[in-house]
Amino acid sequence: MGKILVSGGAGYIGAQTVLELERAGYHTLVMDDFSNSSPLVLQRLADLLGYQVEFVESQIQDLAKLEGVFSHNQIDAVIHFAGFKAVGESVAEPLKYYDNNLISAISLLKMMKKYDCKNFIFSSSATVYGASEKMPLTEDMPLGPCTNPYGWTKLMIEQILRDVAFAHPQLSVCLLRYFNPIGADASGMIGEDPNGIPNNLMPYISQVAVGKLAELSVYGNDYPTVDGTGVRDYIHVVDLALGHIKALEYATKHTGVAAFNLGTGKGTSVLELLHTFEKVNNLHVKYKIVGRRPGDPATVYADASKAEKILHWKAERNIEDMCRDTWNWQSKNPNGYQA
Repeated sequence: MGKILVSGGAGYIGAQTVLELERAGYHTLVMDDFSNSSPLVLQRLADLLGYQVEFVESQIQDLAKLEGVFSHNQIDAVIHFAGFKAVGESVAEPLKYYDNNLISAISLLKMMKKYDCKNFIFSSSATVYGASEKMPLTEDMPLGPCTNPYGWTKLMIEQILRDVAFAHPQLSVCLLRYFNPIGADASGMIGEDPNGIPNNLMPYISQVAVGKLAELSVYGNDYPTVDGTGVRDYIHVVDLALGHIKALEYATKHTGVAAFNLGTGKGTSVLELLHTFEKVNNLHVKYKIVGRRPGDPATVYADASKAEKILHWKAERNIEDMCRDTWNWQSKNPNGYQA
């Protein structure tokens, strides 16, 4: 097989996937503009692998740079991570999200068509299911309406991919709908390093634990759940990365579009996650209960049986592993990649 183009390959999930792909014998080429990642990721990957991964610094929408990548390399598959992903920011700046996320996907598809690249793995999200009350979420459920522009960009790109695959039947597309990725590589060398105040629960917990933030706000304790706090399906980032390799193996043998949930199939509440983090790492994390956030559903978790049956993929790591690996990363890198 030729090279795998990994857009956004310096990001949290992208970097872990590049690491697992290279370990599995694939040859990756990373494109990233560092708008939500650090150049130091590339050095950490080199330290772990013993060699530098191929890299081009660019926005995906820069068609001249993108064409240079396709014209000078045999690109046999694209794994597309690049995209803005902060839900709150997407509500405040919808044009920024539609412009960046949609145009980057379209740019890749244009080049794939021109250079006869047939395999596309898309980093989608459980947000495409909208505010569904029915759990667990299955791939054949109705999609949308999404609750924010970030979610709409994921759903719109899924639709663009379906339309392009219909027009070009030789194309193979996997839509990977992630649930809540947490954890870090067991080495503690690469992990999640959000810009500014974290939007997600686990990096917030770990930054309180390391002393960067004063306390965690738990949004609502009056949901109809095990302890009143919101329940989500957390998946270890290494399991998630390995799911992309399984999707790639599948895509090279099939055509058309297939969607897969990547989750554990189990829900964990905010307080369960917090207390597990405290227990496995022997730490205390200060928190306070505050009001619910508007639009937050009580419970969201996946039915991941389709990925197990068709991709032969299953999440292997548990909540304890996720908490242990997160703290291993955060304690070794209290300020993320910035020393």
